[in-house]
Amino acid sequence: MPVIFETQNNFFMQEFSKGVALMLLVLTLLCCNSKQSSSEQTTTSETATTMVKAPLFSGDSAYAYVEKQVKFGPRVPNSAAHTRCGDYLVAELKRLGCTVTEQTFTATHYDGRKLNARNIIGSINPQAAKRILLASHWDSRPVADEDPTNKTGPIDGANDGASGVGVLLELARTLQQAAQKPGVGVDFIFFDVEDGGNSAVAKDKFTGFCLGSQYWAANKHVPGYSAYFGVLLDMVGAKGATFPKEAFSNQYANEVTRMIWNTASQLGYSSYFVEQDGAAITDDHLPVNETAKIPMVDIIHLQLNNPQKTFFDDWHTHEDDMRNIDPNTLKAVGQVLVQVLYQESI
Repeated sequence: MPVIFETQNNFFMQEFSKGVALMLLVLTLLCCNSKQSSSEQTTTSETATTMVKAPLFSGDSAYAYVEKQVKFGPRVPNSAAHTRCGDYLVAELKRLGCTVTEQTFTATHYDGRKLNARNIIGSINPQAAKRILLASHWDSRPVADEDPTNKTGPIDGANDGASGVGVLLELARTLQQAAQKPGVGVDFIFFDVEDGGNSAVAKDKFTGFCLGSQYWAANKHVPGYSAYFGVLLDMVGAKGATFPKEAFSNQYANEVTRMIWNTASQLGYSSYFVEQDGAAITDDHLPVNETAKIPMVDIIHLQLNNPQKTFFDDWHTHEDDMRNIDPNTLKAVGQVLVQVLYQESI
């Protein structure tokens, strides 16, 4: 009997020890899960940025600014429509309280023609040391080279050109009418002669494009001008537009790119500002990055997962008219920029 009892006792002791070990394992796992959950919560709170109060941006008003430009007709350099629209942009910036500089110059077209050009700069809070540069091109394409049926003649350029300018004009209006002004200086630059190039015949990497931004980068409107960073808008008005992170923006202004896309996500605009890397685009931000040495991001409509088409469907066609423009897209881009400016004012 004693032998039998001793055996049973050992059995019970062994089972008890196993139970204790199992309980300790469960407690350890619970503790680890709790720590992991706490760590995940900390990480989430660190990546989220507290949004300061910023004024509302009107997509409808931006739409009206786009429409106003298109009504002048194609804004092709050396045309009457180009002159009239340029005069309007200068007058409107002044009406909105901006300090305006007109940078006139003669650009040489890839075919040797001389083009009467002007970059138009409007500044808010010009005395501020910390400055943000916001830009878009205001000329339109002189030939509809991508049109499937009629490749001759200039295009309206509602999305490709006018949309970015419309957002920036509405942004200037929003800032000037806000009860609380941003604490940073803002410079709006409307670059000229961006859209007249021809990659088939031009002899440099810009292929005849971006003449206005190249000129400004080498001849800034204020000697020694610099900015904390810059943002370029190009084709920012189409319905359902997608703005992946353009490759040169990632290369030259990675931190600014991440900040803008994070801001867009927190504002609920991640369907526009998609978390995906995009192609490298030769655009007006390239001279600003490479020559002016100001980190500049390009917010540009690029199609996702479509090797047959890089830009929006009606790019460089006669269909790039007001039917392309959606106030909701303009609102998304404008509101993100408003928030970025006020975040930088902290």
